[in-house]
Amino acid sequence: MPMIRIRNLSPRSFANIESFPGTNGNPFDRLLHSLDHLEGWPLPLFVLVLLILSLIGTLPAWLATHTLPPMTGVLFTFFITDWLLIAFLPITRRSFGPVKPVVLMLAVLRTLFFFLPSGWNVAAEFIGTLLLLYGFYFEPFCLDVHQETFQTGKIPAHLHLRMVHLGDLHIERTTQREEAILQSLVELKPDLILFSGDLLNLSYLADSQAQADARAFLNALSAPLGVYGVSGSPAVDLPTLFPTLVADTPLRWLDNEAAHLNFNGLPLCIYGVSCSHNPDVDNAALQKLLLASPLQAETFNILLHHSPDLAPNASRSGFDMQLSGHTHGGQIRFPFYGALVTGSLYKKAFEAGRYLVNGMTLYVSRGLGMEGAIAPRVRVHCRPELIVWDICSK
Repeated sequence: MPMIRIRNLSPRSFANIESFPGTNGNPFDRLLHSLDHLEGWPLPLFVLVLLILSLIGTLPAWLATHTLPPMTGVLFTFFITDWLLIAFLPITRRSFGPVKPVVLMLAVLRTLFFFLPSGWNVAAEFIGTLLLLYGFYFEPFCLDVHQETFQTGKIPAHLHLRMVHLGDLHIERTTQREEAILQSLVELKPDLILFSGDLLNLSYLADSQAQADARAFLNALSAPLGVYGVSGSPAVDLPTLFPTLVADTPLRWLDNEAAHLNFNGLPLCIYGVSCSHNPDVDNAALQKLLLASPLQAETFNILLHHSPDLAPNASRSGFDMQLSGHTHGGQIRFPFYGALVTGSLYKKAFEAGRYLVNGMTLYVSRGLGMEGAIAPRVRVHCRPELIVWDICSK
């Protein structure tokens, strides 16, 4: 049986919130761009900073012996190893983006761990290197083709609808991850493909190669009932760019509109609401859409919205299912705790996976790509996922 978490939540008003996740200028967005300038630092200056950090990490031993401890060189070697591993990511066509900010953040973390007692500190640094290799080189490309079943009395016993949910592609370039996704879709043969937003990586919004590779990915999608999607965070799926990216591709962009389909006599309706990340605004758009295209009781009704934060509102309207993403599952998850950061106004209530929100099924995808800017291209205990829905009769 699938793991389904129950959430009985009344919609909240966010009228007093000034900045929202996924928008330009919010605190997290400012943090992501705060160290952009480091990438332009001259090489000698950056090496000097790493040397200073290695001296700080061995300061207790230095003060005790009044001589430069040999462990300073050990810590500096770990810094250089990190630098090489991060720099080789684009060379091996795994991921792209700035190198120096990520190396500096890792160096600060390593410096803190080097204050552990002798022996323990070196062990912690080796574990850090193993985690770096796993989180940067392996897990982001270990695609989880995740199976879910939805039983409904709206579908006849002889019918079986296979639907695939893609979320948070964040394409930088065509990598082995994108190739694995497309190969999985060929093997799965879905009747319908749905996309919940965030097409490009934040660092590559203006990059012509990333845009071309994103369009090539979309052009490779096909399903008998079609490919439908919504735009994601305004800071990622830019209103000035997203329409151009999806134009003349198989993806039909649902910009506050509904698509009515028929699957062998089963009526389906996909409602797509564009995301502002302000649930008050997005709920108003949803209610306007429902006035223009009311829910029909005999129809299987799906809501596509980038953020899960609309679910408490949408659950009151009678949808069978809402498909969302945005949280990335945190990208780094800890056993028994989960995500440290979710990007949701409801915090950890909707971090990843399947929920029953006031009786409505919500699925929050962990996404397929990774955050951009200075955020490390890393996944730990949070594999990229492609969700396969088998919709069948009760």
